Amino acid sequence: MNDSTVDEIQTSEALDYISVNEYSGGIVGPSKKMLGPIKNGGTIQSGTPPGCWGPMITPAFEGGHEVTMPVAVEGAEVGDAVALKITKMRVTSFATSSGVMEFVEGRYHGDPFVAKYCSSCGTEQPASYVEGIGDDAIRCNVCDSEVSAFRFSHGYVIVFDEKNQVSLTVDKSVADKLAGNAIEMSNLPELSAQHSILSLARSDMAGVAAHMRPFLGNIGTTPSRDLPDSHNCADFGQYLIDAPHKYGLSKLELDEAKTDGHMDTNSVREGSVLICPVKVKGAGVYMGDMHAQQGNGEIAGHATDVSGETELTVEVIKGLNIDGPILLQNLEDLPHMAIPMTKQQKESVAALAKKWGQPDVEESGPITFIATAENLNEATEIGLRRAEKATGLSYGEILNRATITGSIEISRLPGAIRVTFLCPMKILDKMGIGHLVREKYDI
Repeated sequence: MNDSTVDEIQTSEALDYISVNEYSGGIVGPSKKMLGPIKNGGTIQSGTPPGCWGPMITPAFEGGHEVTMPVAVEGAEVGDAVALKITKMRVTSFATSSGVMEFVEGRYHGDPFVAKYCSSCGTEQPASYVEGIGDDAIRCNVCDSEVSAFRFSHGYVIVFDEKNQVSLTVDKSVADKLAGNAIEMSNLPELSAQHSILSLARSDMAGVAAHMRPFLGNIGTTPSRDLPDSHNCADFGQYLIDAPHKYGLSKLELDEAKTDGHMDTNSVREGSVLICPVKVKGAGVYMGDMHAQQGNGEIAGHATDVSGETELTVEVIKGLNIDGPILLQNLEDLPHMAIPMTKQQKESVAALAKKWGQPDVEESGPITFIATAENLNEATEIGLRRAEKATGLSYGEILNRATITGSIEISRLPGAIRVTFLCPMKILDKMGIGHLVREKYDI
């Protein structure tokens, strides 16, 4: 998208509310026309299709997700940040399927998420259709050959009770019935272009009950160059480095462009506040890849991708120049050491200070820095350095605070982490987010 298009959007009358039901086809970046703009303080509502598996088995997709078209935010300039206050989130799929993936060799150029082709007729990113159910269900429009670049090495089908927030994996007979009505059971939005993963009907693990706690795996702001949506991060983004397709780039180019929107952090859910970097004028807020549940680490490589509805409000934070997301987690999601002290605990600390002659007690609030990298050690270092840069605290002090007032947690293997600690309120105020922290934690 050129500067004149951005300026045209920015000078249009800003909206208080926008509902987004158009999707980017697997790519996020400046070439995607922004919707809006939305007013600073306005509300964005969206209905999103499943991420990962549906786009993965749909050869025309050039990314691993199907996220919303970006929304411009009034007044957001490069070097600012945008706070996304997630007010509502719910799963709308009745069922989904997921599992551990395998690549089908000979059906992609370097990266099966991005550059698929039909091994029978050679068509790049072919249109396709679903015929029957099972591994052979995805067929090339050109030659009718089975064409998926992905397989399950171990997979399951799971059904949901959204009201009571529980779910259950099912056996092959139920999976086959669901596959026969896959689009309706996935509840794919009208403009979604993916095939439903329910069509594969893989059921290796029946009768497993699981809690539900939906969150968005890919949400944030537009990167400064076009990227496959699932690769707007550094661990999945490794596939792009020196890749033999049009989205190939260097490590430096990836690091400069990405906004770490794809983080699979399970506490990015209803009630949380996600603060994102602005790397293009207008920010370009997008969202997708809702999961019905996921433990820390997403150890299987994929979780339960579902259709869902999300509502959030936006706020521009002027001059907060960050390179990746900052998260204000829900109280129950915070690591124990980062939970703000209760009134009674504060009184006990004040008495302790008086006993030992300590003249003052710092007022602080929790903050989480999210980072991605090729591996967890590198991601942790990046997260700590982002905290150092944003807060102005020394690296050594960040290490100490994260040790006694916080925690390092894994969001996703191989390389997405979160660094959480209690930060002095005077620093959070200087960053321009103190009011958000006070509001979130009633400080």
